[in-house]
Amino acid sequence: MTFIVLDGLDASGKDTQAQLLKERYYEDEDVIIRSHPCPDNLFGNKADEALKGDCRLSRIQATFYFTLDVINSLLRIDDRAKTVIFVRYLCSVAYLPDPLVDRAYRLLSSVLPTSTYMFYLDIDPENAIDRLKNRDERQIFENKNDLKKVRERALSIVEDWHVIDSSRPVEDVYNEIKKVLDSSS
Repeated sequence: MTFIVLDGLDASGKDTQAQLLKERYYEDEDVIIRSHPCPDNLFGNKADEALKGDCRLSRIQATFYFTLDVINSLLRIDDRAKTVIFVRYLCSVAYLPDPLVDRAYRLLSSVLPTSTYMFYLDIDPENAIDRLKNRDERQIFENKNDLKKVRERALSIVEDWHVIDSSRPVEDVYNEIKKVLDSSS
């Protein structure tokens, strides 16, 4: 089974790239995409609810439920699937307070599956905010200050990942991801 992770800030293009990979690169295979928070379970719904909160507790709850949502998704993977694409995975720990980020990442990455196909789609907060301006409802972290902090924390933990500038056109990002996938096949 091929396990691919697409992570990054809100509006970095994670879901778009997951769909492109499924449609173009893995069109003849059985592909599962799990985009978090997932609306098909209690943990995903609780994470989504917390992301719409407005207090410090909401931030911690969002990360906690998000982690349980990811674990739930891992347990639901069908062994017959040839490719699994996870949209948002380990970088959710970047939303925790600074002192917890590195420790939480090391703990989770030691128990959750990892892959050579882990992509962090990097976008600067200004571009992310610009892309988010048409959303009807904003989440708790979707502001310039929080996006800046989360980006810095995330970039500090994704050392072994493929970091891709996602402020570029969608096709350029897709081609860079595809190049990594092709070079490892």
